[in-house]
Amino acid sequence: MHYGEDVKQAVAAAQQALGPLDAGAVGLVAGTGLGGVAALMEGTRELATAQLPGFPRSTAPSHAGRLVCGTVGGRPVAFLAGRQHLYEGYSPREVAFGVRFLAGLGVRTLVLTNAAGALDPHFAGGGLMRITDHINLTGRNPLVGANDDALGPRFPDMSRAYCPRLGAIADAAALACGLRLERGVYAGVLGPSLETPAETRMLRLLGADAVGMSTVTEVIAARHLGMSVLAVSCLTNVNLPDCMAETTIEAVLETARRAEADLARLLAAVIPAC
Repeated sequence: MHYGEDVKQAVAAAQQALGPLDAGAVGLVAGTGLGGVAALMEGTRELATAQLPGFPRSTAPSHAGRLVCGTVGGRPVAFLAGRQHLYEGYSPREVAFGVRFLAGLGVRTLVLTNAAGALDPHFAGGGLMRITDHINLTGRNPLVGANDDALGPRFPDMSRAYCPRLGAIADAAALACGLRLERGVYAGVLGPSLETPAETRMLRLLGADAVGMSTVTEVIAARHLGMSVLAVSCLTNVNLPDCMAETTIEAVLETARRAEADLARLLAAVIPAC
């Protein structure tokens, strides 16, 4: 495959510093407050993504900006601790850089995690939700502009944006681990302001079960590349429009950290089976 020169340079620098990935490596991207899942990995070697030419720097809280390579249950993993967001002022191309970088390293299976607000009143803060579909409300798309046919088709199909096979693996792993794993639709919004009560009602009416400010741009880029995608949200709060409670990024981070152990248990079971 042919990638943009900036992605190719970052890939070459990573391979020179850390060596090539073993075949069958899984790509993992962690969201807000979830970077500690790196503790799952064995035989790690890592570097700051700021050392890679052209790699956008994340300014979001708790996004470390590191590439960690190692294994989970014997399966090779390339882990990006931190991501870029549209609300940071990055373009969709820059937000998709990490996914295209992982693809350039040879990753064909991508696992995404994020922190999200629950919209379904039956969900609980601190729980986990497997994303079954998404609604892109950001008004942005990483595929706008000239298409590189070597990467993927001009009009990629999104009818199965989230791989059913990987979803079944995650469901079975959650059951085996005794974890409750909700399933639902993720609404991707621009941010960084949180939702009003009226916006919360609108999102629920549209069919969304959770809302966040990441992931959809990455999934679109990944599916354009033909990657298989699994995504799991940590539900940091529950948006109830008739009795909205104020929240802060500090509270979101604290809930994400509390849920991190359950997420790590799930990923430890899922990744070797991907």
